[in-house]
Amino acid sequence: MEQVSRTAQHTAAAVEGALAGLGPEASWRWPEERWRQAVNKVRAGRSLTPATWPDGARVAVALSFDVDQETISLRDGRTSPALLAQGEYGSRAGLPRILNLLERYAIPASFYIPAVSALLHPDDVRCIAKAGHEVGLHGWIHERNSNLAETDERELTHRAAAVLEQLTGKPPVGLRTASWDFSAATLKIIRDMRLLYDSSLMGDDEPYELLEDGEPTGIVELPVEWIKDDYPYFGMDRLSTVRPYTAPSLVGEIWRREFDGAYAEGGLFLLTMHPHIIGHRSRVSILEELIQHIRSRAGVWFATHEAIARYVKAQTGMA
Repeated sequence: MEQVSRTAQHTAAAVEGALAGLGPEASWRWPEERWRQAVNKVRAGRSLTPATWPDGARVAVALSFDVDQETISLRDGRTSPALLAQGEYGSRAGLPRILNLLERYAIPASFYIPAVSALLHPDDVRCIAKAGHEVGLHGWIHERNSNLAETDERELTHRAAAVLEQLTGKPPVGLRTASWDFSAATLKIIRDMRLLYDSSLMGDDEPYELLEDGEPTGIVELPVEWIKDDYPYFGMDRLSTVRPYTAPSLVGEIWRREFDGAYAEGGLFLLTMHPHIIGHRSRVSILEELIQHIRSRAGVWFATHEAIARYVKAQTGMA
């Protein structure tokens, strides 16, 4: 036992040393081939922004919700009822508000659901699908892919897909990795599963084709960004010393500016939210205000991620 402890300490010290730029694994010691290979493993390929959006729309708007619920705590082995209740709020209070809002404005959206969340709240998944929204992959228990062996990541992704298909009657066609943690094996798994698109990476504002080792893959990337995500502004963790909080009105301003920029450029506005975060009363109101702002502009196409991915793929002639 003592030997195992010493080994663990040495391993931790080696990792810390590498991160600090010390030791044989320090990145500044890498040969050019190594850092080029790392950079080129998964890369942004050609832009897939179409010349025009459907019916002559000027901008595509993709609202999305990561239905994490209790899986954030369960992933880390934390079973405190207080922490789990924070996730449960997303199902009991946040999601109904979101679905009602989307119904009032007749807006289709995409919901990315960890399989464990889906199994804990199967009626939520059925309600989302019945309302005509897309249900996409979001891991098994919100696991961090970079911590997994490829065989484990593959098995969990396939298992999660089976759960979502069973609950919705339709196999998912898109993936958003949990915490946007995209491992070296993720794209290979996406290709092997013949998925249509991914929405986990940040290489552009607009849709693009993913490259793997420099080669086109035929996979559409619908890029995300932390400034267009509710969690960095509102996320709270009572066990953390950092508790960020931003006034909802300021977040609304940032998101309006992002939309206005997409509208001016004729591109894509993609927003990522969470029912247990945006679903609170003081926050869901800014989403409604944003929708009203977007609706005040002519030529807006609200669509699911699947619809956007299929459209840009067809318009750009991507195989």
